[in-house]
Amino acid sequence: MTTHAAYKGPADCPGVIPVFPLPCALLLPRGQMPLNIFEPRYLAMIDDALRSDRIIGMIQPDVESGSSPMTPRLFRIGCAGRITQFAETGDGRYLISLTGIARFRVESELATTTRYRRCQVSYDDFASDFEPRAGEEAVDREGVLKALKDFVEVNDLKVDWSGIEEAPNEALVNALCMMSPFGAREKQAMLEAPDLKTRAEVLIAVTEMELVRGSGSEPTLQ
Repeated sequence: MTTHAAYKGPADCPGVIPVFPLPCALLLPRGQMPLNIFEPRYLAMIDDALRSDRIIGMIQPDVESGSSPMTPRLFRIGCAGRITQFAETGDGRYLISLTGIARFRVESELATTTRYRRCQVSYDDFASDFEPRAGEEAVDREGVLKALKDFVEVNDLKVDWSGIEEAPNEALVNALCMMSPFGAREKQAMLEAPDLKTRAEVLIAVTEMELVRGSGSEPTLQ
């Protein structure tokens, strides 16, 4: 079976993958996403993935598009992940962990006999996702940490600052984006950012806007 380390470029990844539409769920390359699977169609999806390459695509449904609630339109960009941890509970649920590989663009959705959805996808626009820590030197780390500290202070949260200070820029930015409490549009903007520097800038901007909204004040034009 192919290992996670074998995915070194777009050509290494499958062109047809099952997709898991989940609002406000953001997976990024090399990020870790825990999932609690209980719906029968997604239990079947995990069963099938475990029998093949263990890859599923995380993607957000575009719930604001006016499409059918039963089969919502999908955003065009998601992230493929490989099942790297799996456990089965006594009540029939699956507890899995996905490790992000690379983002993909949906080329088309396939007609299928499975209960879950499958898409033809391309990774060609995201070749840099396969390079660990690409673009780290361009990240405004101080800006990211300031936005985080302000958000933590306003919301009276507890964080492991020692772990944060030690984290490389890619791990820091991607983990904060994935864990952030923002909405689907904001999460999608973070996903679609062309590089790590821009993703950090989106994270800072969204956090600052949330702090302004929370304070009840209006931004001042300079």
